Amino acid sequence: MNTDQSTSEKQYDPSDTTLKFVRGKDEIAGDYDPNILRAEMSCGHAVDPNSLTVWCRTLITQNHYKFHCPALKDGTNEKCGKEWPYQEVRKLALLTDKEQHDFEEHLAALAAAEYCEFKLCPSCHSSVERKDLTNLNVCCLICTAQLGRPFEFCWQCLKEWKGSAPRADRCENTECKDRRLQILNTCKLINLGETLKNCPSIRACPTCGQLLEHNQTGCKNIFCTRCKTEFCFACLELTRVCQATRPNSYYTACAKPVVAIQTSIPTWNRHAPPSDKSRNHSADQSPSPSWCLLC
Repeated sequence: MNTDQSTSEKQYDPSDTTLKFVRGKDEIAGDYDPNILRAEMSCGHAVDPNSLTVWCRTLITQNHYKFHCPALKDGTNEKCGKEWPYQEVRKLALLTDKEQHDFEEHLAALAAAEYCEFKLCPSCHSSVERKDLTNLNVCCLICTAQLGRPFEFCWQCLKEWKGSAPRADRCENTECKDRRLQILNTCKLINLGETLKNCPSIRACPTCGQLLEHNQTGCKNIFCTRCKTEFCFACLELTRVCQATRPNSYYTACAKPVVAIQTSIPTWNRHAPPSDKSRNHSADQSPSPSWCLLC
């Protein structure tokens, strides 16, 4: 393991027989320097350890815990997209001990967040997962055992619990408030095409509660990258439901009226059976609009 090299100094060892070396282009950075030794990934594309490290770190900062090849397939504008196992990335990126620790710490947190929702106890800083997704009052078992009394904290403000319980809206700490509701309540109204007027520009995903902003391009549907569900930004129904009631209305009014500003955030039960999330409009339809992930 390289422990003293900086990222810019990484070079492959030509005597390493476990790697397949090539003299081709770096498919990530596009560098053609013939003096730089590159290695071939499992997908067949060549990389340099430095560009591979930067690319994978970028994916992590964008909250991705899986690594996919960004290279274009030969003679096309289609990305390779093949997933690289972390063990392969670690080896071919020549990750230092520090980089390996940082990568694995972030990857573990991102992967855990995909399958469960946890927060750190404000007292002992251990990870706690809620059993009752409708109750903000959470008991930390570690603190309870250490203190010899129940230690409860608020899932929303992360302060020791004040007031009666259970509660779904807030505890009695004065600063306890749902910032997402403030964002929804103060968002501007926009028009989606010529027929959908005065639609809130920010929505809470009706499946998981993630806040998404419409940029007024493309159709009225939005794909939530958190729960992988597509829904109509106007009526807040799943796309398949909206289209079933008024077929081919991707750019026009829904059967239902535009939903006003939301006053509550949906609770996402990640362990519930998955709903039909498939995107049902054909390939020749315009894609879903661009969006901005807010929080």
